[in-house]
Amino acid sequence: MQLTVLGCSGSLGGPQSPASGYLLSVPGEQPVVMDFGPGVLGALQKYLDPNSVAVLLSHLHADHCIDLAGLLVWRRYAPVPAVGKTALFGPPGTAERVGAASSEYAGELDDISDTFDVDTWVDGTVVKVGGMTVLPRKVNHPPQTYGLRVTAPEGQTLAFSGDTGVCDEVVDLARDADVFLCEASWTHDPANRPPNLHLSGVEAGQMAKAAGVKQLALTHIPPWTDTEAVVNEARSQFDGPIFAVAPGQVIEIG
Repeated sequence: MQLTVLGCSGSLGGPQSPASGYLLSVPGEQPVVMDFGPGVLGALQKYLDPNSVAVLLSHLHADHCIDLAGLLVWRRYAPVPAVGKTALFGPPGTAERVGAASSEYAGELDDISDTFDVDTWVDGTVVKVGGMTVLPRKVNHPPQTYGLRVTAPEGQTLAFSGDTGVCDEVVDLARDADVFLCEASWTHDPANRPPNLHLSGVEAGQMAKAAGVKQLALTHIPPWTDTEAVVNEARSQFDGPIFAVAPGQVIEIG
């Protein structure tokens, strides 16, 4: 299983990176994009035909889903239009959220059922897509948000925190994972951050240690946060390999 970082900027697109988007691929299977924030569609075009992907959404904040309005345009109107529907997994309200973003008229919804087969996450219920097994768990972030544990056909595991504050569910999701892709939006200063929203570098490192992960890959760092400071905070808590992901980076899982 291979992960290609399409975008990793936190809360919005940054000067060097689109917002959240990660391409997952297993040889011979449908590629999958996990989150689809601003700029992700453009980055995806560097690697493959956007018509070919299925989509997993952790939650419905704009920085994780809003480029799906562009993917609808691609699937409907590109010179070689999409054939049939593709899978879109997300929280309750996914079809309405994407339909509102895509609609030409304020207060109305675009019917996306011509292009997407929308399925709703159920906490703890496994789904299969792109040759991978995906376990969603509800985490500590508004609105309803899911972390994901993705298992390859040969057993390699990627845990994705989604956006979250500290919670036991993320530790359970990441238990013994080959790679823990974990958000770290803040430095560890309570004066600068509201509770139950995002993680600091310290908290990401603590959760990685508690879960016994093999590698900690930090993501969702906003343009206004010092990446080096966040990485150093995580290193103060977790002794294993740590790095901040970058757009275009390819990570072999396992």
